Amino acid sequence: MGPPRHGRGRLPDVRPLDRFSSIKIKLGVLVIATVALAAGITWLGLRNHLGPSRTFPLAMVVSVLAVQVIAHGMTAPLREMRTAARAMASGDYSQRVRATSRDEVGQLAAAFNTMAEDLEQVETLRREMVANVSHELRTPVAALQAQLENMVDGVVEPDPETLQAALDQTERLGRLVTYLLDLSRIEAGAIGLDIADVPVADFLAEAAAAARPLAAEKDLTFEVSAEEPLTVPADAERLHQVVANLLQNAVRHSPVGGRVRLIGRRVGPSVVLDVVDEGPGIAPADRQRVFQRFTRGNAPAQTGLQSTGGTGLGLSIVRWAAELHGGTVEVADTPTGCTMRVRLPASRPTAG
Repeated sequence: MGPPRHGRGRLPDVRPLDRFSSIKIKLGVLVIATVALAAGITWLGLRNHLGPSRTFPLAMVVSVLAVQVIAHGMTAPLREMRTAARAMASGDYSQRVRATSRDEVGQLAAAFNTMAEDLEQVETLRREMVANVSHELRTPVAALQAQLENMVDGVVEPDPETLQAALDQTERLGRLVTYLLDLSRIEAGAIGLDIADVPVADFLAEAAAAARPLAAEKDLTFEVSAEEPLTVPADAERLHQVVANLLQNAVRHSPVGGRVRLIGRRVGPSVVLDVVDEGPGIAPADRQRVFQRFTRGNAPAQTGLQSTGGTGLGLSIVRWAAELHGGTVEVADTPTGCTMRVRLPASRPTAG
């Protein structure tokens, strides 16, 4: 928001005291300047033989006007914040306060602008979330409705293939609802961890076996390699959620006849789990953004991030679950394909 416009009858927005870093200093300077101005006018009046009856009222009037002008500029950010707050209450988060001073009022104005920017980003994210969730829900619901209507109307027979297609759409809806519930629980701190030593090799083999039906249409090959013996202190259910989401992402973006590798190894104080596919990869500029909510799909480095299916929630779940364990998840820098790398502490945290 630019400088305020001054209509007829409104004081100018003069801010000569912005260089001072404290409102106390400003008030002291204002008092000294006012007294000096009044004394100067009184001295000039008496020197020109105007007399006290004229000099004193003139000095007071000029001093009051000067105080009004300067105080108007000092409190201008407060009025702008009031106007912006009213606009924000109506849903307009684009208002900003002109913060030119370095005192407490200027700091408050800067903090207000930061808050307004954060609220604007949150509001934008909320609108995008609602739009994306509506889209993701509408697609399988419409497909499922069409399939059921065709079976009810006798257009198609309820053969195993048709029922399987309807089941796939139902499972997609179930995954989306589960993702949303998990995100809300994680952010509310309602998810605890049941930590136990998980054998990495057996765990990755079980995860690969569970993901093979998803890869049947693409004829993908799963390869599991892990150091023996290697364990990681983790909640097995949450860790399975991490690896399962990464495998779904890898299957979705792998070429037909490709290979998906699961690798587990010890690196210093961490256990590293890699899920490697032979897909187009993710552009370096998008490797942080893919873990945000409703950012969907891998994309070639040449074209940037593009949607190629999925809910856009799986990788966000992966990030939250990894952080719950005190770990991290990232897109590793590899020349080809895509490597999703999860780092987890190799030992349990000490008490406290």
